[in-house]
Formats: sequence, C-alpha cells, structure tokens
Amino acid sequence: MGSRFHLPAFSSTLLPVALGVLTLLPHILLGKLAEEESSPLLQRAKRSWVWNQFFVLEEYTGLEPLYIGKLHSDMDKGDGSIKYILTGEGAGTTFTIDDSTGDIHAIQRLDREVKAQYVLRAQARNRLTDRPLEPESQFIVKIQDINDNEPRFLDGPYQAAVPEMSKIGTSVIQLTATDADDPTYGNSARVVYSILEGQPYFSVDAKTGVVRVSLADMDRETRENYTVVIQAKDMGGQLGGLAGTTTVNITLSDVNDNPPMFDQRLYQMSIPESASVGSVVGRLWAKDRDVGVNAEMKYSIIDGDGRDTFDISTDPTNLFGIITVKKPLNFEGKPSYTLKVEGANTNLDPAFRHRGPFKDVTIVHVSVEDVDEPPQFDSPSYYIELPEDAEIGTVVKMVSARDPDAANNTVRYSIERFSDPEKYFYIEITSGSLMTLIQTVTALDSDEPLGGQHFYYSLAPEAANNPNFTLRDNQDNTAWILTRRGGWSQQDQTVFYLPIFISDGEQPVQTSTSTLTIRVCSCDQDGNVMSCNAEAYSLPASLSRGALIAILACIFVLLVMILLMLSLRTHRKKPYLCDEEENVHENIVRYDDEGGGEEDTEAFDIAAMWNPREAHHHLGKMRQDMLPEIESLSRYVPQACVMGGGGDSNVHGYVLAKLLEADMDPCAPPYDSLQTYAYEGEGSIAESLSSLQSGTSNTDHEYDYLNDWGPRFKKLAEMYGVLETNSPPMW
Repeated sequence: MGSRFHLPAFSSTLLPVALGVLTLLPHILLGKLAEEESSPLLQRAKRSWVWNQFFVLEEYTGLEPLYIGKLHSDMDKGDGSIKYILTGEGAGTTFTIDDSTGDIHAIQRLDREVKAQYVLRAQARNRLTDRPLEPESQFIVKIQDINDNEPRFLDGPYQAAVPEMSKIGTSVIQLTATDADDPTYGNSARVVYSILEGQPYFSVDAKTGVVRVSLADMDRETRENYTVVIQAKDMGGQLGGLAGTTTVNITLSDVNDNPPMFDQRLYQMSIPESASVGSVVGRLWAKDRDVGVNAEMKYSIIDGDGRDTFDISTDPTNLFGIITVKKPLNFEGKPSYTLKVEGANTNLDPAFRHRGPFKDVTIVHVSVEDVDEPPQFDSPSYYIELPEDAEIGTVVKMVSARDPDAANNTVRYSIERFSDPEKYFYIEITSGSLMTLIQTVTALDSDEPLGGQHFYYSLAPEAANNPNFTLRDNQDNTAWILTRRGGWSQQDQTVFYLPIFISDGEQPVQTSTSTLTIRVCSCDQDGNVMSCNAEAYSLPASLSRGALIAILACIFVLLVMILLMLSLRTHRKKPYLCDEEENVHENIVRYDDEGGGEEDTEAFDIAAMWNPREAHHHLGKMRQDMLPEIESLSRYVPQACVMGGGGDSNVHGYVLAKLLEADMDPCAPPYDSLQTYAYEGEGSIAESLSSLQSGTSNTDHEYDYLNDWGPRFKKLAEMYGVLETNSPPMW
C-alpha cells in the first residue's frame, strides 16, 4: 500500500524541501511498522497512507479558498465509499477538507505573526458504516512568512542625556527596533538603523542602534536640548524594505565649565548705625551660567577695613552671599567701610580646571547712616544732698548731657514724672539746672462736668516770649511757674506781671486770662526774705562826681548832634518835581465841557502846541468859565526870545529860551532830562509838517507839491515817488 501527497501549484518553490522531508519520513514510519510486524506480541495492520507537513504563505488575499494540499488513501477506489475527516486546530473554521476527494483549503486569511503553524489530524472512514479504514494520522500546516511588518521601537519616544563638552563618539543611548517577521526566513526581520534628524550633532550605529556624539564641545549654555529622529529599516536597508522611526530627545547635562562673575565691580550699600549685630546689610550674587551644584557658591571677605565689623555667609540655596553686621556701628566713629568680597564655586570639575579660575572678586562700600541717638549724660547717676529747709527756687545741681550725633543738636532736659510724683523739683529745659519750684498755680471752675475738670495753662500770647519766666502745664490741673534766668536784683526791677491763659476741656471751651504778680525780694545770706519793697539806689563808692559830670556831658553832646541832623534834613531841597501833575513828558489835559466844534473860538486852541507866536496872539482868549488842571505841554515863550532871524536862528533862539527857563525853574530836575518842544520854527516854505491839521489819510494825499519846495526836499520827493524825471541834475 502506498500514499500520495499533493502540493498546491504556488508552493512549487518549496518542492525540493518538501520532497526531501517526504523521502525521509516514510522510511522512518515504515521502519517503525516493520518493527511492529516483526514483534511476535504485537499484531496490527500496516498503514496504507502517509502524509507529512503542508506549507502555505500568509496574508493570502484571493477571493477563492486557498488550496493547501490533498489527502489520498490507497484504499480509495474512487467510488465514493471513503470519507475523509479533518480534526484539530482550525479544522472547520480555518481549514476545510473535501470528504470525498481529500482536498484541503484555507477559508480564512492566515497571519504567521498571529499563529505560525497548525496541528491537524486526518482519518479515512467507510462512508456507509463510518468505520475507520485507517488509523488517525497527524500532520502540520506551517505558515510561511512574508515581509508584512515594519520594524517598531516599542519604548519610543526616548529621553536621553549626555554631559556637555563630551568628546566625539561618546555613547548617548542604544535603541532597539523589533520586527514581527520571521528572523529565520529571508531578510524580512534584518533591521538597519540610520539618522534622519539631528545631524551633525549626533549619529547612530547602523547595526547596533547606539546613538553617539558626533560634534565636539557642545555647550549647554548655548543650546541645551536636541531632537534626534532615528529610522529602522528591514530587508537590510534595501529598497522595498519597511521602515519605522522614533524620536530621541537629548538634553545636554551641565558640567562646571563656567566661572562665576559679579554684575558690578562696586556695590553701594547702607545701614543705620542703630542696626543690631546680625542685621542684614545686603545680598550679593556672583552669577554662574552653570546650574545645580555647579553654580553653588561660597562667599568670603578677603580684605578691607570692614573685615572685623561685617561678616558674609551663603544663603540656604548656596547662591547668594548675605552681608551681616558683626560688631556695633557708630556713625560718628566711622561713617563708611570698604569690603573686598570673593565668590568661588564649591564643586570643581578637574577636566575643566583650565577654564578657571572659578571665582570672582568685587568691592562693597557700606555707608553707615546717622541715626538720631539719645543724649548722653556726663555721669550715669548723680548724688545730691539738700537741706530740708531749702528755699523754693534753689538751684540744686547743674547736670550736663551732650548729643552724640554729628549735628550736636541742642539738648533739652525734663524730669520723668514718676521719679518726682510730688513735683518738688524742676529742671531748666535748656541749661539743665535742677532747682526747686518758684510757684505752682491752680484754677477753679464753678462747673462740674461728668468727666471731671480739666484745665489747660499757657502764657498769654503777649507773654509767649517772656525772657524772665516760663510756664509748664503739668497736665493735672496745675502749672509751674519757672525762671528762665538768674541774677535777680531789686535795683533792676522789683515787680513782674505774667499773664496766664487758662481754658477748660468742655464744649464750648471757656477761657480766661489771669495776671500773676511776681515780686523780687531781698534775702540775707541764709536765704531768709528781708524785704519785697523797692529800695533806693545808691551809687557805688567808686563812682566820683567828675565821672558823673563827664557822662552827662557826653549825653548832652549827643543830643546836640541829633538836633543838628534833624535840622539839616528839614532844609533839604524840595523834590525834583514840584507837583506830579507838572511832569512834562506825558500829561492829559481834561476839560469838563464838550466844546462847540470848529465855531467854538473860546475852547483851547491846540495851535499853541506847535506855534508859540499863535500862543502869544491868542493869549487873551483864555476861557473864563473853567481853568485847565495842568499847564499846556508847551509854555509861553516871549516873542523877543524867538525873533532875531529866520530859519535855524529862530529855532536856536527858541531852544535857548527854553534852556533859560529850565535853568531858572526851581522845580526843574538838577540833571539832564528829556525836554519836549512842540515848536517847529518859522520861515519854512513847507510850513508845518505836523499831521494834526491833516484832513486826509496818507493814501489820499497828493505829494506833487514837494517838487516846488526846492533842493532841500529832493530826497523826500524821491521817497514819495514824485520827483520830476525831466528836471536838470541837482548836483
């Protein structure tokens, strides 16, 4: 008996392999059957049909079922009495068999990456009795691979870091792409790596997928992040191979390759002298382009006159230097300090020491600000003994205090109220004289407010600057009267009157002023009052009668000199101008009537302002009903003064007459002044050039008559454009 094995046509390329397998397997199977037949204990029928494994390509996309192979038994006579049965993996769902012919087909698409092989069992049975004609045999259907899967990077995108300034060839990261195709069959799973983006900074090994640095001295401070795209391609990178890509984000990690540097060579800082030890003066920062531990700093004061007065420490971030006060400050003792501060990296990289030094130096100028410090007494305490019968106003002690500030302000003194609750003593506010009080004043008010009586005392406004006494309101409805000076004497003044202003604390505020009479009394050596009345003044014994006469004579001479000076002042010259209204420069002549127009011959004739002769002729026509307030601008000039020739001599005489008049006038100023003359002279062919008598404007006036006035008016005629062109030359 024998068996036949049929393969599909599209699998002819695998025929030599299949035939080799089929050649070996039957011999093995037949050898086993021979052993079974030779054994006396085992009795079984010899297998009449044998098959091995089937091969089929994956990813079949045809419309008809894929023919895999054919099963056939030698017992099959072709009469349809044998029925073939297929069982096992995928039987009935993925694979079917024609029970009459034994043809096997794949009815579903096969994917080797899903399942690489199927184990099936076949058996031949009698169709009528369903009895097995052959023992059940097992065979395998293997799925052959095709290149239908591209390489994939399962963990992408990737993150990687490499130190800056790394050398060429430094490994960054190794990438691995997986291909689902069969690595044992062809080149479908043979992957080759290449770089698509990221050159010239990085490269990738084609076989191993290791990404390496390909550019030396890459600086993180210039560029920190890079994006590299890597491709993996199967079929050994040949044309037609499938490819997959991934992204690698590479960050340059920092190394200490940059030294620190201060922004300024000189810093200005200030702190008040009252700052306590440990107070912060200011912060410094030596900036480092590096980051992290490579930028950590340590600061120190290496020089300067403030090394013992100030200290510097690093803040918790190890970036900033904090300058603090180490010793108490005193503006008056030293107003400024200079510090030389150094900032240095704490973590150095030996590979980059040649880029150093990794430190920097700056100067810090610290100014101590003056603070208004309290005055200081020359002694921390005073011990004073005072008899119990000391008189009021007795100076007990002179205390002294000074202002330690440079301004040395005036020190004012006062007694703390809790130290003298009974108010037995007073200290002079400016001199520091500690004394007993002169007088305490109180006030009474008939009103009884709910909150009690509150009086406020002060000196009356007219006595606010009293040089002898002052008042201090004790804020308890009483006030002290205090002296401002010493050396009181009855010979100088025996009685002083001090007005005191008093107000209450209710609304409306009620006030009153009372006068306190203070008398100067004479006392004996023990301070006992002898007399408070005025005493006759007796001259000192050393003042003789002759000295007294000399003093009186000096006083008399002084009085005589004063009288002479007053007499001289009364005989001074009168003012330069007798009357302000006689100012000849600009005057307004006012009349209280409206005038009668041109026919009014009694009104003021303005012709007198430019012609003295007219003024003389009409002198008798002065109106009688009203006089002008001031004289005319041009005074009357006698006719004899202006008669003596024509032309320039007439004007010359007029000016001389006016000069004589000014010299003889007692009210004229004794200096050169501007004199206004409204007289134009006589004998001129052109008569008067004054515009006072012009009846028309300049635009309507005809100037042809200028040609008739002679050669002296030639230039004027040229200016007005009326010079005759045919006239003979004038020169």
